[in-house]
Amino acid sequence: MLLNYPYSVTDRLMRYVQIDTQSDPHSSLHPSTPKQKVLSNLLAAELKEIGVVDVLTDEFGYVYGTIPATSSKKMPVICFCSHIDTAPDCSGTNVKPILHSKYDGLPIILPDDVSQIISVDQYPYLKNHIGKDIITASGNTLLGADDKAGVAIIMDFAQYLISHPEILHGTIKILFTPDEEIGEGTVKLNLEQLGANFAYTLDGGKLGSFEEETFSADGVTLQIEGIIAHPGDAKNKMVNAIKIASEIVDQLPKEKLSPESTETRQGFIHPLRIEGLAEKASIDFLIRDFETSQLQKHESLLQSIAEKVIAKYKGASYTFKVVEQYRNMKEILDQFPFTVSYAEEAYRRIGLPFIKEPIRGGTDGSRLSFMGLPCPNIFTGMQAIHSKHEWIGVEDMQFAVEALVELVKVWEERS
Repeated sequence: MLLNYPYSVTDRLMRYVQIDTQSDPHSSLHPSTPKQKVLSNLLAAELKEIGVVDVLTDEFGYVYGTIPATSSKKMPVICFCSHIDTAPDCSGTNVKPILHSKYDGLPIILPDDVSQIISVDQYPYLKNHIGKDIITASGNTLLGADDKAGVAIIMDFAQYLISHPEILHGTIKILFTPDEEIGEGTVKLNLEQLGANFAYTLDGGKLGSFEEETFSADGVTLQIEGIIAHPGDAKNKMVNAIKIASEIVDQLPKEKLSPESTETRQGFIHPLRIEGLAEKASIDFLIRDFETSQLQKHESLLQSIAEKVIAKYKGASYTFKVVEQYRNMKEILDQFPFTVSYAEEAYRRIGLPFIKEPIRGGTDGSRLSFMGLPCPNIFTGMQAIHSKHEWIGVEDMQFAVEALVELVKVWEERS
């Protein structure tokens, strides 16, 4: 490590993950779960203690703060952002983080559920951490490194900058968001309050990775109307919406255009949720592709499948609703290539590879970019996210702190 500094990322992550901040996709509240504000309030208090100014946590769970400039140059205001919520996919209640000092390379049997085993065979990236410290959960929950690792990194970075005023940098904004995992991380964001020109999310994976490209994403809700009748007197009368929905799902492509059969830059149609009764049923789909123009083609294919199936059932009908979710942030970031090149220089200065990878998913950076705040994504080290196997290397987080320190230097030097 280049910084002669007692890093706080380990202690911070171990504390933050024990606060349950799981978001709820079925909630109409903002934030979707009030418990997220417990962490928001804690972070606001810690930012003030560090010396960050203009700290605010609002009614929606956002946390804003400012690190004043130490440079006299006129330059853009840069924001660093992470989300505080954890995914609904796996329990985030009663998380028990475990620090494995000097990991020995053997399979890790998680103590609260011995069937949960983390091994280098399953996660080859673990080999890079043999002899180093890693953090896991205990077997019953996710860890929450997604994205409390990003939060811990930004907090440690803020502490370092404020304690080293000799480092020249412009005005830095800190932002923590709720509900990113359910696609609502920017819904109530006050960009005027934030006051930034460019941003970087800390929400990436392995050491050295950098992401300027995400899926473009739509959601589709397909509602199917059947015809109900008493099952004892249903012959030639009942049209079962559940069976129609099941047949539509069965007709989806299986060897292509599904999450199970795609990788790299391939898009998909993903049935996310199905519910209903014999009279009425609905299916929610995720439509994803790196080429925004392909979304409509995938949606047309899905609608044609639905029409063909429903046409076989006399009296049945359907509605097909498409909702735009987010777009590939590369469409915006290509207009500001220096946001990428400055990061590449920062990585180089601390001896890291610069690994540009597309995100097979989304991030707050997608929405922020299209809201007028160009925002690529920097690594944190998080692995096996949204699962009981989630783990992270301490050294990766420390390198991320260093990357941010160098990045603000590069912005100052080139302004």
